[in-house]
Amino acid sequence: MDIQIGRVTHYYDKLQVAVIEVMNQSLKVGDTVKISGHDKEFNQIITSMQIEHAKVLKVEPGESCGIQVNEPVKPGDELYLLTTE
Repeated sequence: MDIQIGRVTHYYDKLQVAVIEVMNQSLKVGDTVKISGHDKEFNQIITSMQIEHAKVLKVEPGESCGIQVNEPVKPGDELYLLTTE
């Protein structure tokens, strides 16, 4: 079951960094997520996150963070936490 956890608000293509607004539950380094957008979707493991250029291990609902992404994304793309259930 996939749980929607946030959405992309910005994308910096030269850095390949997406700014994610975390909405429903916390997001942490090591989580596997699916990013689903306008024309594609892909899975990846969160390897690092930053808030205001400081590395963090966990982001709580209501916060925004930057994550490195493997493929280009667009504002409005949705982030899902992949679960094994």
